[in-house]
Amino acid sequence: MRAVAIIGRQGSGKTTLIEKLIPAIRRRGLSVSTIKHTHHHQFELEPPGKDSHRHRIAGASEVIIASDSGWARIASSQQPASLQALLAELRPVDLVLVEGFKQLEWLRRVEVFRGAGEPLALADPGIAAVAAPVGVTLPQYPGAKLPLDDTEAVLDFILSG
Repeated sequence: MRAVAIIGRQGSGKTTLIEKLIPAIRRRGLSVSTIKHTHHHQFELEPPGKDSHRHRIAGASEVIIASDSGWARIASSQQPASLQALLAELRPVDLVLVEGFKQLEWLRRVEVFRGAGEPLALADPGIAAVAAPVGVTLPQYPGAKLPLDDTEAVLDFILSG
């Protein structure tokens, strides 16, 4: 299975982008699941309005929520789950969108950046691209720049790698 992470600072719009990508992926005839990393040590499954619920409502085949103290797909663990272990729990799909896990250098990552502060990609050359709204300039960033408001262009980049 191919996995790509959508990363960024809190409030940057990672979940919103994933909500747009899921139906776009499905329109192309591909299957998709999501894994959401959370720093909350305790969480409830599927409360309406929460990220995991939003992923599922958007059409993800499966949703896994991961935190430092456990992970859930109606399962729990006493130790943090690795992304590899979580990926192994999923049924096979064409693409897994991972929200978070921004430190995993082996994972292809796309950063959502809205112009506040500096993009994470300036300090992390392993980030494959930065998706930003039109008008947000990234003069010091030499890598791929994607139009955040063009879901199809972001998806084309994700599928090209």
